[in-house]
Amino acid sequence: MSETPSSSVELRCGDLRLALRPDLGGSIAGLWLGDLAVMRSTEPGALDLARNSGCYPLLPYSGRLGYRRFRWLGVDYTTQPNFDDSPHSLHGVAWRRAWSVADARADQAELALHHEPDADWPFAFEARQRFVLSPGALEIQFAFTNKAPQAQPVGLGWHPYFPKRSRSRLHIELSDRWDTDASGLPTRKVPQPGIDGDVGHLGFDHCFEGWRGPARIRDEKMSLRLTSSLPYLVVFTPETKPYYCVEPVSHVSNALHMADPAAHGLRSVAAGATVDAWMKLEIGGV
Repeated sequence: MSETPSSSVELRCGDLRLALRPDLGGSIAGLWLGDLAVMRSTEPGALDLARNSGCYPLLPYSGRLGYRRFRWLGVDYTTQPNFDDSPHSLHGVAWRRAWSVADARADQAELALHHEPDADWPFAFEARQRFVLSPGALEIQFAFTNKAPQAQPVGLGWHPYFPKRSRSRLHIELSDRWDTDASGLPTRKVPQPGIDGDVGHLGFDHCFEGWRGPARIRDEKMSLRLTSSLPYLVVFTPETKPYYCVEPVSHVSNALHMADPAAHGLRSVAAGATVDAWMKLEIGGV
């Protein structure tokens, strides 16, 4: 299928229904098991912003890029404000761009984004997201190709939101947590002997290392297993919001400013090269 603009795409497999909004950052408007929301879900025609979606893509970096500037291969670059009054730019550019539909079938779809250098990100790239529904599961795959004439720094991730319900609980095996300063930039790594608790009693907005096995999400109505090829996990459990986030990412927030970005997950992707990633959400009963 040739690439075409579209405001929404819906996929179905068994009792699962997935609604996409390519024009709003290649985001997931909603994922339902029957009438039950699996992610934070809005009917696609009612969704107004990618930030209010069930999930949106993070690329070519995740988290915060400190003070909207960076140095790469000896050249200084700047980015633009894109998130409220934060002094940093957040989550890259893909969630703020319209994607096109490269393929759409009953139970799978592929979205594409072509980025040219601009004030938000100075390097050209092409990205693809493929969504595949199967009985009881959603898998999303990324392919990111560097279209710039030189290597560029690249990070990948997803930002899924889950509805906070009675007895919402997380169980995640991991080893370390990055503490942050008041602006949200990581400052030091400290031991974190896993997460196992009721979401309502957690107070995280952190990136974690040493993620092993599935992130297990359970509440009074369903159980989920989240797995990914990406090695880091961001967990956000705001006290006053009706949702929480469990986000697979490839690197520590602001890794581009660290002394050794590669040691903290950021990739240097050569001109013409492609990197990929996947995330899978398995949906079961209580």
